[in-house]
Amino acid sequence: MARIIETRPSPIAGYWYSGNPHVLRSEIFSYLDNVNVTDLHGEVIGLFAPHAGYRYSGQTAAYAFHTVKDKKFDLVVILSPYHAYHSATILSSAHQNYQTPLGKIQIDQGLVEALMDKIHLDSDLKMVRVVQDEEHSLEIELPFLQCVLESDFRILPLMVRSIDPGYSELIADFIFELIEGKNILIVASTDLSHFYSQSIAEQLDTEMLKQIQSFSVSQIYQTEFEGKGYACGLGAIMVSMALCKKLGADTIEILHQTTSGKETGDFSSVVGYGAGVFIKSKA
Repeated sequence: MARIIETRPSPIAGYWYSGNPHVLRSEIFSYLDNVNVTDLHGEVIGLFAPHAGYRYSGQTAAYAFHTVKDKKFDLVVILSPYHAYHSATILSSAHQNYQTPLGKIQIDQGLVEALMDKIHLDSDLKMVRVVQDEEHSLEIELPFLQCVLESDFRILPLMVRSIDPGYSELIADFIFELIEGKNILIVASTDLSHFYSQSIAEQLDTEMLKQIQSFSVSQIYQTEFEGKGYACGLGAIMVSMALCKKLGADTIEILHQTTSGKETGDFSSVVGYGAGVFIKSKA
């Protein structure tokens, strides 16, 4: 068996976002500077942000990441979809680090292994670690985290293929048992509807964001099942929602909504984007 290289090289730097660290950092801070700051009514437990190329969704993502600017977390749990086929329910990375143009981010492999053991011992779900995956939706969130967080942090990267509400709650239970009491942030990566006209996309995305705001895993699943709204990271947002609730979050605030048409000028076929935060209300 070939030796697993220590650091996962980025397959998307230079394509989905700038491969030049100076340009990349400047672009991210320009997005953050353009955020209209909103007073939040509590502590940010987690956030959700889109995962398209920064040209299309970077400004929307900035609304979510701005809420944790200059904060410190020891661990960031990142949940995303996995766009390629795989038989496993959950995937993580076999590498020790993720690489972006802004540097390396350490993966908490101890937590990855502990989660795999728990899942395989206590459920019929399957979790695997993959090598040099091409998944963009998890990596795209990393440069924002590198720019906004105050100090070094480790990540627990999880790519979720299941969209079953029961499994979402179960996966959240397993993660919670391992991270309870730690100084952590939850990040969910999801876009919204794909390739509808602007007017239809706005209807679908508004409904999905409304249901996300309801804080109900079953309701957002039902919204997609009935074709009333879509989230391409549905499994990731469902697990994140269940996990944030266990960590004390009780409300979700929607911060921004847009589509790719606003950037391209083509409103005949767009991708929808939204950003928001999971909040633990002030006592």
